[in-house]
Order: sequence, then C-alpha cells, then structure tokens
Amino acid sequence: MSIASVQNFDSNEFRHVLGHYPTGVCAVTAMADNMPVGMIIGSFTSASLDPPLIAFFPDKRSTSWPKIEATGRFCVNILAAHQNDVCRALASKAENKFEQINYRHSGSGMPIINGAVAWIDCDLYSVHEAGDHYMVLGQVHSLNAEHSHRPLLFFQGGYGQFSPFEEPISG
Repeated sequence: MSIASVQNFDSNEFRHVLGHYPTGVCAVTAMADNMPVGMIIGSFTSASLDPPLIAFFPDKRSTSWPKIEATGRFCVNILAAHQNDVCRALASKAENKFEQINYRHSGSGMPIINGAVAWIDCDLYSVHEAGDHYMVLGQVHSLNAEHSHRPLLFFQGGYGQFSPFEEPISG
C-alpha cells in the first residue's frame, strides 16, 4: 500500500508543533573497547510487555549510536532533573564524554549513571529505518527504579522538571 505524501508544513513547523509535547530525557550507555560511550535521547517508550521491549529513536547522523549498536547491548538511564550537566556532557562531541560522570556497571557491564531515576539494561533486539532516524528495540533483562527524583524533561526547546498537582484533577 502506498501512502501519498501531502504536507503543507516544513520541518521547522513540524518540530515546533511536536515541541509542545514534553519528553523525558534518557542517556543510552554502553561499553565499547573498554570505554564508556553514551548518547542522549528524548524519544523513549515501552514497546512490549511480553517479551519486555523498550524503544528509542537515535538520529542516523549520530556518531555514538554505531558504537553502541556494535556492542549488541546497552543501558537506558532515565536522567533526574538535577542531571542537566550529565545531559550536556553526553550530548557533546567531546572525545571522553564520561570524564565528569560518575557511573558503575550493570550486571552485563553497561554504565549505570549514578543518581539516575531508573535504569533499564537491554540486549539489542532489532533496528529499523525510520526516516532520518532508526527505531531501536531493546529486550530488557534487568531494570531498577533507584531514586524518587523528578525526571529531567525536554519541552519547547528547554530542559526542566515536572511538578505534579497536589490533588488529582477531576473532570
């Protein structure tokens, strides 16, 4: 089945409109040649309960993703609101992005960033092309929610945190 491509907007408008939806900020980490590697992602979701799968969408231009993909495994770290410095370091083009980042190793040897809200250790399940990104599925083999910190969020071009209502909204 062919889908007609009719769009009356450009990529800037697309980005602007979708920027009205907040996303969590995660760091995908791995060990490549005995060195930690990592990248920041904003498109992360659960994909399946049986088997337990997660999904994220790295940019095809990423220089970190090929290193992570080659290992066949990775750890998703859900960053806390106070970890904006970790976000900046892993989003940079620096050679040693982990120079100022404290981490430990998961059971499979992947970097778990200290202070992250939670971590999800995965084996690479599949990679699919998705326009200018890849859709990556990871099969979860261990995970933990370690802290009750608020997560770091990206919204309308900036970073911040979620402040819940004290009482549920009724409608």
